[in-house]
Amino acid sequence: MLTLLSVSISTIVLINVKKWNWNALFVALAMMTFLSITTVNNSGSASWSFLSHSLAVDSLSAPLIILSCWLAPLCFLAQNVVKGNSGSLQNGFLALTCSIIFFLLLTFSSLNILSFFICFEATLIPTLVLITRWGANVERLQAGTYFLFYTLFGSLPLLVSIVLISQTTSTLMIPISEIVSLQGNTFFSINIWWIITIVAFLVKMPIYGFHLWLPKAHVEAPVAGSMILAAILLKLGGYGIIRMNAYFPDVTTLSAILTVICCWGALITSILCTRQTDLKALIAYSSVGHMSLVAAGTIVFSDWTISGAIMLMIAHGLVSSALFALANILYERTHTRNIFITRGFKMITVLLPFWWLISCAANLGLPPLPNLIGELYIITGIISWSIFLAPILGVATVFGAIYSLLIYQNTNTQSIVLSSMSFNEISPREHILILFHLLPLLSIIVAPNSCMVWSN
Repeated sequence: MLTLLSVSISTIVLINVKKWNWNALFVALAMMTFLSITTVNNSGSASWSFLSHSLAVDSLSAPLIILSCWLAPLCFLAQNVVKGNSGSLQNGFLALTCSIIFFLLLTFSSLNILSFFICFEATLIPTLVLITRWGANVERLQAGTYFLFYTLFGSLPLLVSIVLISQTTSTLMIPISEIVSLQGNTFFSINIWWIITIVAFLVKMPIYGFHLWLPKAHVEAPVAGSMILAAILLKLGGYGIIRMNAYFPDVTTLSAILTVICCWGALITSILCTRQTDLKALIAYSSVGHMSLVAAGTIVFSDWTISGAIMLMIAHGLVSSALFALANILYERTHTRNIFITRGFKMITVLLPFWWLISCAANLGLPPLPNLIGELYIITGIISWSIFLAPILGVATVFGAIYSLLIYQNTNTQSIVLSSMSFNEISPREHILILFHLLPLLSIIVAPNSCMVWSN
């Protein structure tokens, strides 16, 4: 799997710019996707399936690897406008996108915490270049600055924690975390140790309070950058918390406080979504709300919440990427992201409102879509942990349904504002793009246990 991706990156760098580069890369990434699915079928249990002495896959990392491979070719389908650029810009875009996917695969399959940290941070540089170079507006530099400093702010404490773990346990192998429990000298020290370990992942997800970089990055990034960021990069935070929490099973006081903060964050961001006028910013704040719920589930760290967190991460990755792709389809035709202007498409095309309906229904958690399963698992686990959080989670769920319905209503059912403009027909490429975002949701409905083996 990793070898095939390396070959595709080498093809971008070494071969002269020709039209078939895009087609060849798309085919290579599609082959890599099916190869990754085969690999996961061989590691469909909680045990590790070793790829080499330093790389392995278990049922926690396997669904995220499949998600990364599945969305890679879809990013190239969405970013079709890059084909009009010069050859060097095309090569640069392709190389950056492939390098992000490459580092993501290494991150999810690393057996060593230090190599995990290096690959975790290596995704920063290509993502930063993608935002600042291919962003649409002049504010992309400010978005890149926010993204850089927030990420570096959280990463330095994590590096300190890794050094402390190495000194305490004499090993950095991730499978050892299942049998090693770290102990601080005092109650205060173990709680501080836990906080500096997970703060990098809370920033990456992000939860409310560390979220200011995300709407800016999403709004200014090209559609491929937004899709990778929302679908995969944010999931690094949840994956990291689950992996590192195994070292700190006895942390309870600060974890309780942080769980309450995450639940409040999910509520606040859901309310903020109802006040957004920028379509991409609305989807970005929606991601903050969903990932705050995932963070609460991973911090509670029960079987129910971990199962729900994994399910919601996979489902949200597909749905949020589809929403950004749909938003880009509107932007390419209206050249605006204002939700009150990009409306009335139901009068122009029939199938596009259908894609919006399915995506918004999945985003709000309509039965039997997997978003609902993940949210129910997390909410049930959190309420069984503390009944006092039930009203907060209930109101957050209601507002989640409200803003999802507002997205569909404002983009499809209202009267056309830009009636004087001529719109291009929705191409088969764009229909295929959305279709392959939503098809995996059906497979998860049929076999939801594929995302829940690890916690069992």
